[in-house]
Amino acid sequence: MNPDTVTLINRTYFEIVDDILTAIVGGVVNEPSIFDLKDDRYPLAQRASDVRGITGTLLARDPSGAMIPTPHAFRKTVDFIFRESENAVIWLPGGAKPADETVFYIDYLRPDTRSPLSDINVGSVTRTLGEAVGREIATVYQQINEAYLAGFVDTAKGLSLDLVVSILGVSRKTREYAVGLVTFFRDTASGDGNITIPEGTSLVTDKEGASFVTAQLRTIQRGQARIDVPIRADGASTGDAGIVKAGEITKTSQPITGISRVTNFEPTILGAEDETDEQLRARAKAALRSLGKATVAALTNAIFEGRARLAEIFDPNGPPLKRSIPGTVTLLVESEPERFPSLQVAIEQTRAAGVQANLIARYIFFKPRLRTRIAPGLTPDGKLKLVNEIIQAMQKYVDTLSVGDPASGEELLQAVTGVKEVGKKKDETKIVDVLAWRADVGQPGAEALVKALVEAATQIFAAPATAEEARKEALMLALTNVFSESAPPVPTGRRIPDRTLVQGATGQRATDAEIEAGTFKVVSVVDGEKWWVVLDVEPADILLDEV
Repeated sequence: MNPDTVTLINRTYFEIVDDILTAIVGGVVNEPSIFDLKDDRYPLAQRASDVRGITGTLLARDPSGAMIPTPHAFRKTVDFIFRESENAVIWLPGGAKPADETVFYIDYLRPDTRSPLSDINVGSVTRTLGEAVGREIATVYQQINEAYLAGFVDTAKGLSLDLVVSILGVSRKTREYAVGLVTFFRDTASGDGNITIPEGTSLVTDKEGASFVTAQLRTIQRGQARIDVPIRADGASTGDAGIVKAGEITKTSQPITGISRVTNFEPTILGAEDETDEQLRARAKAALRSLGKATVAALTNAIFEGRARLAEIFDPNGPPLKRSIPGTVTLLVESEPERFPSLQVAIEQTRAAGVQANLIARYIFFKPRLRTRIAPGLTPDGKLKLVNEIIQAMQKYVDTLSVGDPASGEELLQAVTGVKEVGKKKDETKIVDVLAWRADVGQPGAEALVKALVEAATQIFAAPATAEEARKEALMLALTNVFSESAPPVPTGRRIPDRTLVQGATGQRATDAEIEAGTFKVVSVVDGEKWWVVLDVEPADILLDEV
């Protein structure tokens, strides 16, 4: 420890050996002296025959350009000289000098030494022993510094970093076991109570030799239709055996009451390598910031943990065009529709009381209305079950679509006619209508704001000619007033009806004939942006005709 700074210092092997050899021959080691820029002459405490070296603190520029204190060994005849007549160290013009008001340390030899050892030349027994001892001391210095640095997130490495971040409940992701997410769906016929999915629940896949277990306990709350659960390959499916495609994890080994089906919307992944120290360090810092509930960092981390990406945020402290009213925050995320309900729950659990958090995404909702012919004789409960099977068949098809993929009317009909009791012939099952909406992720009210800006600018330029600077100041003031008085254009996430999203073969709005024939598609690219297609259908949208 350096008593002047009460921080650990890092001494090099060569400095340590030099101190040892100086002490062996009876010299003075590390005599302190305070450097003052106003003085270049520093007398020694005892009579000296020569100065062996000086160490201290030098101001050096780091990569960012800031000047920081850095340990430095100053060079004799370059940075300083020893003037024996004055028994003093003289700092030379143009050489490196210690930082002002810092302590530097001097090693020097005394002329009246009584040490029996005097040969410290390279190869001598004295020097060899001194270098051997110095090596061990230098090693201890390094070990002490490593132990000190191992206690901080920014400087710990390897196993030490694993131990530091474990305090936050964060662990390093390894490549040994594949990981992913599985979505559990509520059985609508079982009621709307809470359904707990235990940690360690076994999952069955269509791939031979691949098995998974849930990695965390999750609960589907009342009113929640689905939930995402992290999974990992079990002990028998290490390495590539745990890699499965989307849709291959289909059921649990033991049925869970209230769960109708399970699926994975993404393939499981196996990292090319273990998580690096930098990646683990960044994840730990995000988890630490998220401990402060209701902060932007906490909300961002909740979205990150939900396997989504925050695209934009509108909050009261944001720039003018992304500023929401006090007490509200709007988050635009990029996420699969299946994960959106889980994200909403996470945001609700993270936000502060009294703060309205609006979660929005680029979703296109469409509602197909069907009419299908069935054989007579089905009971009312049987008809309700058939309607639910039709909805599940359509949903299963939509679940295969990725961002930017359109929903095809033909494939939607194929999914419906794949249900056992549904009429298979072309005139027996028809889509009679399709409604479409897009989520409001734009800037509602922007037209009014633009109009106000144009009017303010028009008034300034319509006034009598003034000096250029005066006109600029007037324009700045006018625009500032507009922004302060106008409501910021914050997205609402509400659904905006847009029938043009349902297009026929020509790319124009689909006709009734094209909708009935299934030769339409619900497009998912708006203004060059890729959106997700979301099925929004209810039992009332499906009409069953008995023959």
